Amino acid sequence: MALLVHLKTVRDLRGKGDRIAKVTFRGLSFYTRVLENCEDEARFDEMFRWPIASRVDENEILELQVFNYSKIFTNRVIGTFRMVLQKVAEEGQLEVTDTLIDDNNTAMRTSVTVDIKYTTMDGTVGVWSDGEFLDVPGDPEGTFQFETDSLLSGHSHGSGSGVSPGRSIHGIPTFRKAGKGVFSAMKLHKTKSSRDDHKKDEPATLDMEDLDRKALRLGGFGGLDPDCISLASVTAVTTNVSNKRSKPDIKMEPSSGRPVDYQISITVVEARQLVGLNMDPVVCVEIGEDKKYTSMKESTNCPYYNEYFVFDFHVPPDVMFDKILKLSVIHSKNLLRSGTLVGTFKLDVGTVYSQPEHQFYHKWAMLSDPDDITAGCKGYIKCDIAVVGKGDNIKTPHKANETDEDDIEGNLLLPEGVPLERQWARFYVKIYRAEGLPKMNTSIMANVKKAFIGENRDLVDPYVQVVFAGQRGKTSVQKSSYEPVWNEQVVFTEMFPPLCKRIKVQIRDSDKVNDVAIGTHFIDLQKIANDGDKGFLPTMGPAWVNMYGSTRHYTLIDEHQDLNEGLGEGVSFRARLLISVAVEILDTTSTEIVSSTEVQVEPVSNISESATGKIEEFFLFGSFLEATMIDRKIGDKPISFEVTIGNYGNQIDGVSKPTAAKKKKKKEGGGESDEEESELIQQNSSEDEADDDGDLVSVSSTPPMKPVITDRNYFHLPYFEKKPCIYIKSWWQDLRRRLYNSNIMDKIADKLEEGLNDVQEVIKTEKAYPERRLRGVLEELSTGCNRFVTLANKDQNQAGRTKLDKERLKSCMREMESMGQQAKLIRSQVKRNTVRDKLKMVQNFLHRLRFLADEPQHSIPDAFVWMMSNNKRIAYARIPSKDILYSIVDEETGKDCGKVKAVFLRLPGKKGFGPAGWTVQAKMEIYLWLGLNKQRKDFLSGLPNGFEENKAPRTSPCLQSVPPVSLVYNMKQVFQLRAHMYQARSLFAADSSGLSDPFARVFFSTHSQVTEVLSETLCPTWDQLLVFEDVELFGEAGELRDDPPIIVVEVYDQDTVGKAEFIGRTFAKPITKMCDEHYGPPRFPPQLEYYQIYRGNSTAGDLLAAFELLQIGQGGRAELPPIDGPTDSERGPILPVPMGIRPILSRYRIEVLFWGLRDLKRVNLALVDRPRVDIECAGRGVQSALIQNYKKNPNFSTLVKWFEVDLPENELLHPPLNVRVVDCRAFGRYTLVGSHAVTSLRRFIYSPPDKTHNNWASAARLMNGYMVLTNGGSQSRPCSPYSRTPPRTLSRPAGDVTVNMDADPSVRKMDTVVKLDATSDAVVKVDVNEEKEEKKKKKKKKKGEVEEDDETDESMLDWWSKYFASIETLMEILRAQEAALAEAEEREDQEIAAEGADIKPDDLPVKGSKGKEKSRDKNRNKEKKKSHHAGEETEKHSSKPKVDELLVYNKELEAEYDNFEDWLHTFNLYRGKAGDDDEAALDDDRIVGRFKGSMCMYKLPLSEEITREVGFDPNMGMFQSIPHNDPINVLVRVFVVRATDLHPADVNGKVDPYVVIKLGKSELKDKENYISKQLNPVFGKAFDMEATFPMESMLTVSVYDWDLVGTDDLIGETKIDLENRFYSKHRATCGIANNYSVHGYNVWRDPMKPSQILAKLCKEGKLDGPHYGPGGRVKVANRVFMGATEIEDENGLKKQTDEHLALTVLKHWEEIPRVGCKLIPEHVETRPLLNPDHPGIEQGRIEMWVDMFPMDMPAPGPAIDISPRKPKNFELRVIIWNTDDVVLEDDAFMTGEKMSDIYVRGWLKGQQEDKQDTDVHYHSLTGEGNFNWRFVYPFDYLMAEEKIVISKKESMFSWDETEYKIPARLTLQVWDADHFSADDFLGAIELDLNRFPRGAKTAKQCSINMVQNQAELPCISIFKQKRVKGWWPFVARDENDEMELTGKVEAELHLMSAEEAEKSPVGLGRNEPDPLEKPNRPNTSLSWILSPVRVVCILVWRQYKLHCALLLGAILGLLFLGLLFFSLPSALSYKIFNVAG
Repeated sequence: MALLVHLKTVRDLRGKGDRIAKVTFRGLSFYTRVLENCEDEARFDEMFRWPIASRVDENEILELQVFNYSKIFTNRVIGTFRMVLQKVAEEGQLEVTDTLIDDNNTAMRTSVTVDIKYTTMDGTVGVWSDGEFLDVPGDPEGTFQFETDSLLSGHSHGSGSGVSPGRSIHGIPTFRKAGKGVFSAMKLHKTKSSRDDHKKDEPATLDMEDLDRKALRLGGFGGLDPDCISLASVTAVTTNVSNKRSKPDIKMEPSSGRPVDYQISITVVEARQLVGLNMDPVVCVEIGEDKKYTSMKESTNCPYYNEYFVFDFHVPPDVMFDKILKLSVIHSKNLLRSGTLVGTFKLDVGTVYSQPEHQFYHKWAMLSDPDDITAGCKGYIKCDIAVVGKGDNIKTPHKANETDEDDIEGNLLLPEGVPLERQWARFYVKIYRAEGLPKMNTSIMANVKKAFIGENRDLVDPYVQVVFAGQRGKTSVQKSSYEPVWNEQVVFTEMFPPLCKRIKVQIRDSDKVNDVAIGTHFIDLQKIANDGDKGFLPTMGPAWVNMYGSTRHYTLIDEHQDLNEGLGEGVSFRARLLISVAVEILDTTSTEIVSSTEVQVEPVSNISESATGKIEEFFLFGSFLEATMIDRKIGDKPISFEVTIGNYGNQIDGVSKPTAAKKKKKKEGGGESDEEESELIQQNSSEDEADDDGDLVSVSSTPPMKPVITDRNYFHLPYFEKKPCIYIKSWWQDLRRRLYNSNIMDKIADKLEEGLNDVQEVIKTEKAYPERRLRGVLEELSTGCNRFVTLANKDQNQAGRTKLDKERLKSCMREMESMGQQAKLIRSQVKRNTVRDKLKMVQNFLHRLRFLADEPQHSIPDAFVWMMSNNKRIAYARIPSKDILYSIVDEETGKDCGKVKAVFLRLPGKKGFGPAGWTVQAKMEIYLWLGLNKQRKDFLSGLPNGFEENKAPRTSPCLQSVPPVSLVYNMKQVFQLRAHMYQARSLFAADSSGLSDPFARVFFSTHSQVTEVLSETLCPTWDQLLVFEDVELFGEAGELRDDPPIIVVEVYDQDTVGKAEFIGRTFAKPITKMCDEHYGPPRFPPQLEYYQIYRGNSTAGDLLAAFELLQIGQGGRAELPPIDGPTDSERGPILPVPMGIRPILSRYRIEVLFWGLRDLKRVNLALVDRPRVDIECAGRGVQSALIQNYKKNPNFSTLVKWFEVDLPENELLHPPLNVRVVDCRAFGRYTLVGSHAVTSLRRFIYSPPDKTHNNWASAARLMNGYMVLTNGGSQSRPCSPYSRTPPRTLSRPAGDVTVNMDADPSVRKMDTVVKLDATSDAVVKVDVNEEKEEKKKKKKKKKGEVEEDDETDESMLDWWSKYFASIETLMEILRAQEAALAEAEEREDQEIAAEGADIKPDDLPVKGSKGKEKSRDKNRNKEKKKSHHAGEETEKHSSKPKVDELLVYNKELEAEYDNFEDWLHTFNLYRGKAGDDDEAALDDDRIVGRFKGSMCMYKLPLSEEITREVGFDPNMGMFQSIPHNDPINVLVRVFVVRATDLHPADVNGKVDPYVVIKLGKSELKDKENYISKQLNPVFGKAFDMEATFPMESMLTVSVYDWDLVGTDDLIGETKIDLENRFYSKHRATCGIANNYSVHGYNVWRDPMKPSQILAKLCKEGKLDGPHYGPGGRVKVANRVFMGATEIEDENGLKKQTDEHLALTVLKHWEEIPRVGCKLIPEHVETRPLLNPDHPGIEQGRIEMWVDMFPMDMPAPGPAIDISPRKPKNFELRVIIWNTDDVVLEDDAFMTGEKMSDIYVRGWLKGQQEDKQDTDVHYHSLTGEGNFNWRFVYPFDYLMAEEKIVISKKESMFSWDETEYKIPARLTLQVWDADHFSADDFLGAIELDLNRFPRGAKTAKQCSINMVQNQAELPCISIFKQKRVKGWWPFVARDENDEMELTGKVEAELHLMSAEEAEKSPVGLGRNEPDPLEKPNRPNTSLSWILSPVRVVCILVWRQYKLHCALLLGAILGLLFLGLLFFSLPSALSYKIFNVAG
């Protein structure tokens, strides 16, 4: 169904003007072209067509609006016509003439005539135009089932183009909302004339404000409204008006595959919680095949290494990022044994590179055991990992004394968004079968094999290898098969989510000698999974993946083998492989799972043919309209072109016969294919193409044709009116839906990219209203996203799709919907000042869109176009199948489908790298169409009109003819092309002189012309008109007007010998004028435009030109606009660019400041002696004075010269200014030394003072650095994140302004300022004093916190105190900055979420939002923790009163102060050829010297006020009061503090660094003070040198590696231009300290006191002041400052002084009107060290600063002492009193009772060799041990860094001792002594002597919590407490890896300085002096031998107390009874017989 509207005329218009009309139906609007200079009648005569999915409702409305068109202002509505379509719906056709109505709904005189036609499918209304649809016989439901059965989008038509046949469907679900029609169809890559301007539910009316955004102008390049105008700034090709041509790709060279330098640096800091007892761990770092090991640490499971490793690679990026980085911990590795693996951690290098700053810093890697996945965490390694590519700058966070107490859980080494708890998972990669493999043997080998075996079998033995996370698995080998079937799965076990991004699947050919890759495919896990809330696990397939590589022709040595390995762009189809991927998360608690991570290969069941989709017949048609620019090397033989898709069409080497046979079977309806499917094909072909299958043979190549010469370099094929065609039938699974969705997203992304380029161009060129254009871009984006959701909705339940298809569709819809909402929201937030921020956000959308559009599951293979000569493949172009795929829905169609595309053929593989890849092998104008065979009817519709088909003769009769073999164009138009070549700039230097001799060659169709050659320039101004006469173009005139072919412009360098060298290429489209059009505004004459010139993938300059294509009508050339003849007799018959096109010129004066030349290198081996500088701009110029003797004085005698020149009014068109240095030699010879092109003069344009401002901003400034006229002082105030003072605004009231400073600056720290963002003005002030107060309050509350020290004595402080305090401040500021940034981001996210919630609350969760929230919360907590720790950390510092600070810059000072080019600029002089990417030659190597000077440029005449100013020196022009340039002697003092992260230079991974300082010819080597084996050496050295500026002004600070044998190696160096610093207004001679003091560590360094400096500055700046007043006030200009007026001398006496006041002014000097600029504070700068052998890669950093003192001033004092602090000697005495509750390990010999022979061992970390043991407490039965034993540990300690310093030889072969710095940690262990076996380890505790929990008072109170919850307990430092006693727990890990209490120890720690220890010595153990008494051990501990009985008795008593008591009682009873019975008889007898007695 379709609605057609033919807009004929609009009559009775008032006035004269340009008119445009807009027709809207169902929210979709079309615009007509602009009719220029209409009077009362506008004849539009244009046809518009709406394909519609639902019937036209009789209540629907068609709206037509007519506007007066304006290019600049808003289009004004003349009137509106609205019509209800009731009559049309009934009758089908209607012609109407009616009046328009105005805004007040009043009828006007103006009338409109329209013809409306409505056609439906069932024929009930109207009729179908002939052949609208293919005949579909036998279609049962009367429907025609397409997979895209829904909304049809409109086509748009420029003038003269006919109506393309459309498609529509009967009985389709409608998407109607309240009768308002279909969603707006978005036109992508289409004409700018059809644009959707409405949200879907708005009525189609436009108010005035709306029109301001949406009015279109369609003149010229389809100009547009302020929002939607495409600036076409990169090249005019970006603007397409008609539909017939698509945009060519300007970048020629394949970027991947070329090797690049990479450096991976890894610091292994320490390991913690390693599982195992008493281990000796070593860390192994492994990247790919390279391994490096740390040293071994003994007897610890928390070793500290701090070892640094560097790996260097030179490989392609893909190879680098796929390398696996593996950290392993090995237990007790030595020479004899490999050790046992504790655990490993793996990630790929790409994961590190994709991190912010390409690094992980101080993160904890969690170790797991690959052999036992059930085991859990095996420990943690703390490390830094950084990956640096060439040109990457890594900001190393400052290596200050980091807090040792680290939150492991919050700092795990994982990318953002990865959950902390990773689980084990199985990755199943199923390999089913492959198709279409190439031959892998030569015919010779096949014959040999035939001779031996007797049969010639296919000689491919394929198997599949899968590589993932460093492991590889492979399937079985299928012998001799082109179509192997494996049905196997490769199973990997890996942590999930994995930190390895890609799975590599490779088909290989098994061979006895060497296995060779046939093809490679990478599966990106990010693309087959989604980690959001509604995400899904990685899943893929079963799907065919297409593999590409080298050409299929087999040779023994394949030069393109790399392509088969997956490096670079494949040049031919190799094979298809059917695979699927699935992931299963493992439950590690279950008992059944295999715990090893070995790769397993298992068989899987076969899958059916239909599982991957129904096989359909596809048809590919191509027509070659033009073949030009054929390289002359191949121009002598006939050439043909071959198109292939998969193996179809490949006639030379597509040998895969089985495949062909199989397809044939399918085609005939037999074999494995479905009955119905074959029936469908049969039916389809029966009427459509008769016996087509038997007869229609694909024609895949054009007939060979001999090329014809175009010019010296190129040939062309004489196609003229006869255009050859090709067509190929092929059979593929019908999975077009995947490509359709990609196409929709790609088109949205293309549109977005074009819009963003425009916005950037608007910002760059400073045009008005960038925010409007950005709003338009966002409007288009949200419309596009909504359109995608609409189109994708109907795809929800399509059969035969994989799980990934379904999940991906859902997630794409969610993402697009959310992106649309966000775009709407951001659109409402775009303001003038937020454009840049929002632009960044929108660029993220673009990345996201590109990511989503990349479909991971392939369907139809890509097409290849090969140029063949002599049956050899010469050059190719690869065309993605999705780009040429047809769909009846416009948005789903490929961007190049059915369009003419300019394709450039290039050389395959490595041949295409470098210069060979930039030259075009051939330029094709090719038309391609790919679609289902049954949709074939439309395949010619996109061709330029005016052709006849020429078909191959058919033998058998048929109903419908075959596709044409060629097209014959009988419509021919003749044109004249005028190429106005004005100038080029910033061209590539192609000659050894550093310049080029450029000329341009312009190609159009088969014609070419060249400009003249301009010698020795990089910025040629050709000013030449090239006229191409009689250019014949085939096709319809109207189409050629809207869419002419492209022009190719190539720029070459003319060489006297040999072929001209290629510089670069650009494309352009001409503006076309037909013979019936008027040559006049607005389109003619055309405007000059800049076109970006590309060389390979990199830019190589800009071309300023204009092109017009003028049709030659009946009257011949006489009707064309006249051409003026040559005007310049010297140039001969060269035509200049005519007046209307060349820019309008104005007279400018350019003043040049000639200061001097520096570092000139030899020219032709001769020294430069008498140089001169020539300045040239637009043909005019000036020469400097000659330097008579460069060696003696390289400065110029005359400083300022000027010249006048005519330059364009438009600043963007200003030609470059060329600086050339020549050496004047004897006999009048001149030699070019070097040159420099100043491409943009804008920064040197002088802007006169603004009278509207008050005296605050009255200074005239230069645009770049606010160059101040009166004294050249700079106003550029770098607002660094570290600057302490807030940037002040300039708008202040006139009059005095008071700045109140603190009365006592020595007590108060400066306000710390945190600048949130470079563009925002939000500033956070942190008052440090308040912080301190708060901290003190907090401290009082926290009981048990580290006690406060007494105030530190001033004499204790040194320069290092100041340095460390400053670093602490820097860290605080950075932390606060990060927190503030995070907060700002979060706030923005919340805003978006909140507003998004209003739009649609259900679908709000954007991908991964919850995860992000969680991680954000975590980060927030982490920040809190960090800041909390930082707070604790800084307590040390804050408790130290009044530590003055300096400023630590973590970059060079130049970066902070704009290279000190406030008035003196440095221009590098270049000579020699510019290097390309693959050559190592960088621009730095081409620098042959530097010119110092400046320029000032202004329009004449200049206002007289300036010249009338006081003291104006006319000789100096604009450069008033700059210093003289006579030689000056200077004392240079270089302070080198330390170096960090040096690149290892020795085999042991260390370096022995020392410093070398060079200045001029003097060199200072500090070789004897080298520091042994240190990658982070502290030098602490000051070097004094005398120098004479300008001869010696380049300071080089190098760090060398000392070697015992051989020469020392350079590690890296940094260069500093001292002269610019010396003369800078920022006063970089000596930094201004924060406070003024006359003694102590902060003594004033400058020989001039603050008051003298201030007086000098005021005098130079002609300022009034300084006036010191009473009450601590000083007035400078109109500012009053206040401050302290007293100073303390060394004796503590107070004196009056003005110095504090003067210093206050200096610190706020940037606020002084007119002359103010920031003065450099006392500082330390951090400079990168670079090595010429590793260009662009940092080799470490050095911290330093430079002071300079002129020798004619008073001499400065001695250099301050910054020598490294010497560690202080301490002695730690540890008394082990008792132990308790120690676990009992042994069994008693006799009784089996538990007991232990306890002893305690202790040592200080890093001093394992000084282990000390107590004696043994034998046979402790209760775990109690008594020792009274003393350990004594002497050590050296650095208080500031909290590290123990150990110096020891690394091995017996070491030459000298190495210094280590290690945290102060005491380790105590409890052991069970055994006589015959090794002692048993029972438990340990490690106490950090700076922060450890206070001991418990009794053993009962001592618990494991003291270790587990250490962070929450009050901690003490032994360095403050000095003496502490208490109970601490011993802990160990049990089998379940959990902490358990294994004992308690009562110990006393006593710390003494070495002096104190000497005074009161003690003995070890219990020895003299000061012996400890023997422990009162119970007797049980006596030896068995001494009293075994007693011991047995005791043991028995203990065991059997009750029994013993009963036994004893029984014995006593028995004894009593025994005695009784014994004595009873005698007693009885006595009683009896002694009765009498």
